[in-house]
Amino acid sequence: MSQTGAAFEAVTCFGPEGRAPVLLLCEHASNHFPAAFGDLGIDEATRTSHVAWDPGALDLAQRLASDWGLPLVAGAVSRLVYDCNRPPEAADAIPARSELHAIPGNRDLSDADRAARVAAVYAPWVAAVEAAIDRAEPQAILTLHSFTPVYFGKPRSVQIGILYDRDTQLSDALLAQDWGRFVVRGNEPYGPEDGVTHTLRRHAVSRGLPNAMIEVRNDLLLDPVGRESVTRVLSRNIAHALDRFGIVLEGAA
Repeated sequence: MSQTGAAFEAVTCFGPEGRAPVLLLCEHASNHFPAAFGDLGIDEATRTSHVAWDPGALDLAQRLASDWGLPLVAGAVSRLVYDCNRPPEAADAIPARSELHAIPGNRDLSDADRAARVAAVYAPWVAAVEAAIDRAEPQAILTLHSFTPVYFGKPRSVQIGILYDRDTQLSDALLAQDWGRFVVRGNEPYGPEDGVTHTLRRHAVSRGLPNAMIEVRNDLLLDPVGRESVTRVLSRNIAHALDRFGIVLEGAA
């Protein structure tokens, strides 16, 4: 099947367009499957599950962006079409299998089909992030994600992960905060060896900007009470951690 798709929005930008102290990113914000690529041969249950996106991550990112008046760049296409947190050369940028799920529409793609996905999804994402950086001139970059509480049949005890690559300064400051009842760990449930720090490396580490990737277990984001609790502790601790770098967030407690 040819995959030179029709026009669709691959990325959505929220918030102010001027200068801002921090840029927020949410690569896996959507489970949208553009008609140009079809349903990839997977059923609706899979297309709406954590396999296709990070449930609750966009709502969390929007809450933080709104509270602080920060710009937010969010992916608008399912990561099964193309994972914007992977470079084009990565095999799992267009995964043929995700956890226990086969993705038939991603098998045996031609070089032209892969290039079409890169051009339609990844290239606009990169352009939008770089444009946001140019506009905002941020002093730090944070990416927001969620993860499933059970992976390959095994429960995960970690509730919030603070992920980092070579630059650990902001993640160290975050991990040093008081997280109360939450189980918080560094580079869990994923780490650089899993390829998950691509966005950090490309857009933050390369510019010398303090950065971190925040992963929240998605069962904590399912109801309003849980979302409020997570948002409150993240808001407080992110603000305190950034304060160590002289970065002040408007409206922070």
